[in-house]
Amino acid sequence: MATSASPSPTSPLSSLFFFCFCCFFFSSSFVSGAYVAYNTSASISAAKLNVHLVPHSHDDVGWLKTVDQYYVGSNNSIQGACVQNVLDSVIEALVADKNRKFIYVEQAFFQRWWRQQSDGTKEVVRGLIQSGQLEFINGGMCMHDEAAVHYVDMIDQTTLGHRFIKQEFDQTPRIGWQIDPFGHSAAQAYLLSAEVGFDALYFSRIDYQDRAKRINEKRLEVIWRSSKTLGSSADVFTGIFPKNYEPPPGGFYFEVNDNSPVIQDDALLFDYNVQERVNDFVAAALSQANITRTNHIMFTMGTDFKYQYANSWFRQLDKFIHYVNKDGRVNALYSTPSIYTDAKHAANESWPLKTDDFFPYADHANAYWTGYFTSRPALKGYVRVLSGYYLAARQLEFLTSRNNSGPTTDSLADALAVAQHHDAVTGTEKQHVANDYSKRLSIGYTEAEKLVGSSLSCLTESVLNSQCSNSVTKFEQCPLLNLSYCPPSESNISNGKSLVVLVYNSLGWKREDVIRIPVVDESVVVHDHEGNEIESQTLVISNASLKLRNSYVQAYMGKSPNTMPKFWLAFSVSVPPFGFTTYLVSTKKEAGSDVVKSTGYSSQEDQDSSVVEVGKGNLKLQFDTDEGSQFHYFNSRKLVNTSIKQSYIYYSGHDGSGSDPQASGAYIFRPDGTVPITPPREVPLTVLRGPILDEVHQQINPWINQVTRVYKKKEHIEVEFIVGPVPVDDEIGKEVAVQITTTMMTNKTFYTDSNGRDFLKRVRDYRSDWELQVNQPVAGNYYPINLGIYIQANSTELSVLVDRPVGGSSVLDGQVELMLHRRLLYDDGRGVAESLDEEVCVNDQCAGLVIQGKFYLRIDPLGEGAKWRRSTGQEIYSPLLLAFSEKDAGVNWANSHRPTFSMADPSYSLPDNVALITLQALEDGSTLLRLAHLYEVGEDKDLSVMARVDLEKLFSGRKISKITETNLSANQERVEMEKKRLKWQVEGSTRSAGPVRGGAVDVSELVVELGPMEIRTFIIYFDYMFLA
Repeated sequence: MATSASPSPTSPLSSLFFFCFCCFFFSSSFVSGAYVAYNTSASISAAKLNVHLVPHSHDDVGWLKTVDQYYVGSNNSIQGACVQNVLDSVIEALVADKNRKFIYVEQAFFQRWWRQQSDGTKEVVRGLIQSGQLEFINGGMCMHDEAAVHYVDMIDQTTLGHRFIKQEFDQTPRIGWQIDPFGHSAAQAYLLSAEVGFDALYFSRIDYQDRAKRINEKRLEVIWRSSKTLGSSADVFTGIFPKNYEPPPGGFYFEVNDNSPVIQDDALLFDYNVQERVNDFVAAALSQANITRTNHIMFTMGTDFKYQYANSWFRQLDKFIHYVNKDGRVNALYSTPSIYTDAKHAANESWPLKTDDFFPYADHANAYWTGYFTSRPALKGYVRVLSGYYLAARQLEFLTSRNNSGPTTDSLADALAVAQHHDAVTGTEKQHVANDYSKRLSIGYTEAEKLVGSSLSCLTESVLNSQCSNSVTKFEQCPLLNLSYCPPSESNISNGKSLVVLVYNSLGWKREDVIRIPVVDESVVVHDHEGNEIESQTLVISNASLKLRNSYVQAYMGKSPNTMPKFWLAFSVSVPPFGFTTYLVSTKKEAGSDVVKSTGYSSQEDQDSSVVEVGKGNLKLQFDTDEGSQFHYFNSRKLVNTSIKQSYIYYSGHDGSGSDPQASGAYIFRPDGTVPITPPREVPLTVLRGPILDEVHQQINPWINQVTRVYKKKEHIEVEFIVGPVPVDDEIGKEVAVQITTTMMTNKTFYTDSNGRDFLKRVRDYRSDWELQVNQPVAGNYYPINLGIYIQANSTELSVLVDRPVGGSSVLDGQVELMLHRRLLYDDGRGVAESLDEEVCVNDQCAGLVIQGKFYLRIDPLGEGAKWRRSTGQEIYSPLLLAFSEKDAGVNWANSHRPTFSMADPSYSLPDNVALITLQALEDGSTLLRLAHLYEVGEDKDLSVMARVDLEKLFSGRKISKITETNLSANQERVEMEKKRLKWQVEGSTRSAGPVRGGAVDVSELVVELGPMEIRTFIIYFDYMFLA
């Protein structure tokens, strides 16, 4: 058999190999076999391309594992991730070389770690922070989402992190680092970046078509001017990464088990590759330089949960800096986004201008990340409810003085902060993680509920100039009131007892509204705090609501309700700003009381009439009994007269079959057909009428029920829906939407809010930054909605407000569409590895999630809808807070309790265009105050003007001794922030005219001015406070 020849050990050829090897061995041992002191001290070079190496770890505050599992490193069968290891390891690595740098973002994790460290370790860390080796970037408790979050929550979670960093380290983060959220909002740019004091904002995810054009035109780095009201005063330098937030292409991942080739620089060992790896680095640098302006580029050296063994990264980065700089073609250095930003600024370049926002986001033709705008609607609703509750609870904590040893709002603050994470409120986490977020929120609410109860008790029992002590009045609250479950209002109030209903108003203006509480008997009467009987109305609770109550109360409470209420008791209330009023509900004794039973009507019983009219005030609706989805809308005061069709549809969720395997899932909305949901003709309209409100009850199909309400003193429609369980027996996932259709000619145009602040113009099938290739005509036109959406025509505008984040659009002219619920059977391939199929289990019987929610609708003459959107939007976000107590027979409540109260002077309320969004007693005895102007420039002819707030009248009975204006996150004085912020040049344009902003606060007058869209933040010290 012929074989290939091999040299024998004694052949001349083998001797030659041996000789060469020995020469190589002995010559190399003097060059590379010994210790190498890597030179990592490189700084910026003016003459070369500078490659800024930014070591980082992106640590999700919950996603596949819970926040605590990620921190301690448990449940690793899902994902091998331990943030504790990251921080331990990074600190050791930074101490080993003073030139190394690292950035860290998520304060929810860092604060956990910091509490566990010794004093010695803390001193080391402080030194690393002071020297700039360790830098906090972004600085919030989490990297919040930008689509399904409210601006108040964004501010709160950022402030929580920033104030910790300031107090512990005397540092103020300079850079926004939103590298993973799935699209980017206008409010993030001007509010949570510029107004916080950031010099730059960096992120990764933008539409794939947008990215391709920006790369081609070297427009990945821009000046983002996202507020038409604040203009160039809120510009922020914005950097978009070429691909993602990971290392560049070419093999630069260095976790212990990563596959990238390390630099092997010991010539005594096989696979010596220094030059090869240097060439790879230089090639990656030049490639990125070709799409970037100036001689500075950034390599993001890290990704999710990296640096768990930090030395495996830093060893390689040390070598790259050392050998690349010896090579000399480019200059590599340890850096941070702050250093990189300063270098970009120093280049004196003019940058392209970007306006509006970066929604929606798609990463390929059939993958629009617009499903998560609605995913997990129950969690989204819970977050929104508790956000408004937290605002009110902090006011009460301030009013009765913070007691650090008693119940506080801190636990709720932490839970809400974590819930803003871009894999939390978004609904893009695993189910067990969603459960964990809800549990944390529930624990936070429970503590805050105690604080609210004790504060209200204190306020009702205290007298002038007294402090609270030993309050005996007990107030209960009803967190499941939306499920018609409220034990105190369902209790027996016979034998002369009365139910005390305390109504607290966290808004800055007097509130006239209607409240509803469940009662077991309709023979009740309501008195105001002066003893006057007031008009009230009872309405039968619908079967759909009772069914939901029976199952979900047991699911949430672990036990079935003891009673079964039959009626809603509705009555009008009038509540002063930042205060409360009390009402008494008792058993009716005499005839002629003002409680009115709602009269009922069924279209099934009245076959002769094809039209049913509801509405006792200016607004009237006429329903077509043959076509229940059609109604006529008439406002006699506004002279609006039009027809509306309100209907439901579902989109069949794509299963990923076919040439493109993309399925519809938690992130992605990919419809595979539209199915209209038509109410069966045999199901009648049921109408309840009364002096306060009218209701129209409709069963749309076996799993959708709806109540349409028209209040006598309001000029909008309230629609309450119950959707679910969405059936999937046919193995088709469904995405349920409501459509409101008119004949308005809207020219493809509609408007949606940005995190509850500005309204942005949207045009169907259009993007202002590039010529859109339309692949998904529905999903590609969906936008996030936190406050509302509206459309305009020649003479009218239709507005719809929401009670939680949803996705929405105007898919057809004259139509508004909101997605209410999603139940899907396939994973969409973005990492969660679960379908979005939520269930609720009672007694081991599980069924699909049922959602109950509301939306609000109104039509105004063109240009007159803004005031309703803004004022009602505030009332939706900050609903009246109800608390209940009991009064015994013969007791005069007004003699022993304060029946009504307001923090403000009796003659004072905030201007109609201003909201108080933060009033918080801080641990050091100071008070955090934020005031927000609610209107944009030109939004309303009367209210888009300078507003003024009189602090002496607002804080009646309290003397302000010191007031300091700060940046938005309250970690630096506003004046200092303005001095430090970098000013950037914009390509081809001059700076816009300065916005209207309020002037400095004169301590002798204490009046705060606010220009349109301005939010001003203050730290206040009071000389004394007493309850007025």
